Amino acid sequence: MANSTEPQKPQNTKKNKKKGATLDTFYGAKIQNTEQIEDNIKENAPKPSKGNGNSPQTYEEFESEMTKKMEAFWEEKLEIMQKKFTHLQNQFDQTVKENQALKARIRQLEDNDRVKEQELIKQSQNTKKLEENIKYLTDKVIDLENRGRRDNLRIIGLPEKPEINTKLDMVIQDIIKENCPEILEQGGNTATDRAHRTPSTLNPQKTTPRNVIAKFQSYQTKEKILQEARKRQFRYKGMPIRVTQDLASSTLNDRKAWNMIFRKARELGLQPRISYPAKLTIYFQGKVWAFNKIEDFQLFAKKRPELC
Repeated sequence: MANSTEPQKPQNTKKNKKKGATLDTFYGAKIQNTEQIEDNIKENAPKPSKGNGNSPQTYEEFESEMTKKMEAFWEEKLEIMQKKFTHLQNQFDQTVKENQALKARIRQLEDNDRVKEQELIKQSQNTKKLEENIKYLTDKVIDLENRGRRDNLRIIGLPEKPEINTKLDMVIQDIIKENCPEILEQGGNTATDRAHRTPSTLNPQKTTPRNVIAKFQSYQTKEKILQEARKRQFRYKGMPIRVTQDLASSTLNDRKAWNMIFRKARELGLQPRISYPAKLTIYFQGKVWAFNKIEDFQLFAKKRPELC
């Protein structure tokens, strides 16, 4: 009996395809390559029966079933992507709303800053006006105080002795007799309403005597005494004293600020004088120059080397 050999099954010449590259869908969902899915369909398709032959009806049913599965698979993935997309859209809409709210807030803050800046400018202008008014009123008060002292003379350097302090009126008359007796000879009224030391209490830490303020009944007599005091050194019983116009303390301080410049101008022969209230005048190059502030005089002197 001849050895019957069973027909060898034809080798599958189909090359094994490499697995297709995976597709990354939204949020990490991975699906296989379409070609791989088609290969799986053909491999898993029902094999034709040996006795019955090929069965097209069975293959079509299988293909229809796999198509439905693929459609269901893609519908599921599509639904997931739609949900994710809707979530992203909601987040985007929320971000847009927050952005618009922030922009509106920024505009509001900028408007508030502009309003505050305008208010600050108005306050600065009001402050400047107030400062100008305060300066005007301060100068006005100082001027009124100086005019209220127009009949007064300030005597500097009169010794601090009990016999002098108790008889200041008589001491002032003695000073007039000793230094300008011609006023008495002309019948001038040298009487004083009052005379006192300033300040009222003695400071033991100060070695210099307090000033004496004398208020005269006659303004003309006071002016004559002051003019004589400007011409020469006054004395009381041989001791040098100084007689000046009585002024407000702020005006006196302004005049004291000119002391150094006044002395230098006198050394240069510029005939310096302090005019009311605290103005320096000098005679230079045939002209009279007046300066209200020290800065003005310094600027004037810089342009003229002979004064430096």
